[in-house]
Amino acid sequence: MAGTDLLQGTLDMMVLKTLALEPMHGYAIARRIGQVSGDVLKIEEGSLYPALYRLEDRGLIASEWGVSENNRKAKFYRLTRAGRKGLEAATGNWAKLAIAVSKVMETT
Repeated sequence: MAGTDLLQGTLDMMVLKTLALEPMHGYAIARRIGQVSGDVLKIEEGSLYPALYRLEDRGLIASEWGVSENNRKAKFYRLTRAGRKGLEAATGNWAKLAIAVSKVMETT
């Protein structure tokens, strides 16, 4: 499932959740989401980087240049205080949405 197939806001929420664990660069974020989802979710660069820029513009994440595990220059993203609050709100909204979708799908 590509990033563009996700419900609007879902990718942002997953990025925030991933960054709640530790700061990381874009490729690592996409790789972590893929691994955690059992490779069901494959986040493409064309979806990930606009989400990162959007989250940074909203003050939910911040970035700084560093060196990756491959000894390459990379931009590392971290969650801000506002991002932690945003993640809490998104998690609550997601739980409500998941229950509502489940109810619709279980209807016979």
